[in-house]
Amino acid sequence: MTKAPHGYVLAGVAIVSGLWLAQTVVRAQAPAQQVVNDAAAALGGRDRIQAIRTLLVEGQGKDFSFGQGARPDEMGMQSDPWKVTGYKRAYDLTANRSRFEQARVSLDAFYAGPEAAKSVQGIDGNMVYDIGESGTATRVWAPQAVATRRVEALRHPLTIVRAALDPAATLTNARTQGSERLVDVTVPGGPTLTLAIDSTTKLPTRVVWTTDVALYGDGQMETRFLDYRAVEGIQLPTRFTSKADKFLAADIRIRRQALNGDVGNLAAPANVASATRPGPPPPIAVTVEEVGKGVWYLTGQTHHSLLVEFSDHLTLVEAPSEARTLAVIAKARELRPNKPLTTLVVTHHHGDHTGGVRAAVSEGVTTIVAQEGIIAFLQEILRRPHTIAPDALARKPQPKPVSFVKVDDEFVVKDSTMAINLYHVLDSAHADTNLLVYFPAARVLSDADLYFPDDTRTVNDMDPQGHATFIHSLLLNINHRKLQIDKMAPIHGKLVPYARFQEATLIMASMLSSLP
Repeated sequence: MTKAPHGYVLAGVAIVSGLWLAQTVVRAQAPAQQVVNDAAAALGGRDRIQAIRTLLVEGQGKDFSFGQGARPDEMGMQSDPWKVTGYKRAYDLTANRSRFEQARVSLDAFYAGPEAAKSVQGIDGNMVYDIGESGTATRVWAPQAVATRRVEALRHPLTIVRAALDPAATLTNARTQGSERLVDVTVPGGPTLTLAIDSTTKLPTRVVWTTDVALYGDGQMETRFLDYRAVEGIQLPTRFTSKADKFLAADIRIRRQALNGDVGNLAAPANVASATRPGPPPPIAVTVEEVGKGVWYLTGQTHHSLLVEFSDHLTLVEAPSEARTLAVIAKARELRPNKPLTTLVVTHHHGDHTGGVRAAVSEGVTTIVAQEGIIAFLQEILRRPHTIAPDALARKPQPKPVSFVKVDDEFVVKDSTMAINLYHVLDSAHADTNLLVYFPAARVLSDADLYFPDDTRTVNDMDPQGHATFIHSLLLNINHRKLQIDKMAPIHGKLVPYARFQEATLIMASMLSSLP
């Protein structure tokens, strides 16, 4: 007799607790829901927003290649501008499909090509794909691809507010910051973004989300909405500015917006829907060529490194990316298994030349040699957390502190068996932290991004042999330092005799002199 009443009481407590919990959740969500409701009303009303089937956005502006500017400071890291000649975003809101197209032309002569670089990216439910210039679609299987592309689809006030109005969305953490009210919006299956609205107009001002930022690890991304105009009774922004962490990433002006019009077929192509997940990538190949006693040229992909043997340790020149750096270090240990690799020479600050610095430190590098203008930048990327996408250093922290050797104009790294002469590249339009790496005993010079012998990525109408546009500046620096060179072992391209470089400078000079 005691069990039934006891069970009844428990059930009653459960019911009361459930009601109390539900009421608590409602009270907690009420301010968050109010932020969304206010945003919807300011845009044109909940019913009108939810009735919209398609959205087309077109414009132009500027884009910035993060990490590729001339300087490693805030302005330099967000430089290397591109003119966006075609910006198009198409949304099928009822089918949960979007396609993002962009065409851009570099405003930097080094990257400029004869035609605009185009990209087409799409998402259809949980299928993410890219379409190449040939029209062939390829499914993207990267771990964060779906979340990243969903964020792309939500970087518009109409799409984020519409998603927040969905009863399946979770709204939390309503708060006020300055002149804005904010709420965190989690869509079903993720991701979570923060929606901010103006406290006075109630119009959405920006969306913010946390992601893994190249080089910098955990960082905030932001897209800000400006200059609203009415389109068929709905308020829509005509300017978007974006930031990656603290760096400006894009500034786009919208020229045309259409609601409920024809956006084409945004469904994933058939080959994307039927694609199967590929297996793991093959091991990274590292080709070894000894270019002097105790100096090895480690090639095999677009970015090369050099391994240098000193009496009691090894030094690596260049750490391009995490995967490449780990492969190169493994090869170094095969070549000299009884000597620790403790030192890294970094040629300059660009992301494709520093992406492996943290990996090198995770494998025991305790000394980094670089031009003095890059030291603060390197220190920052080493101390930044990488919890969203843990990298080699996050997975395998280095217990020893890292020391830095600053190179001003020139510096010699040497012991009784080896010497590396480092020279600051003067008057470089590409990167003002660039170093020339010279091995006097072997009479070998290595440079980064100044000379690209037989590197097909640099071939264009102005540069038919694949020689970069900075070779004249490189020649001036070589003559200024009075270097005696037999071979060029560049970070890009291939090993060539110095006479080949001299020939290239003559060809480039002739081509430039013939220009109108």
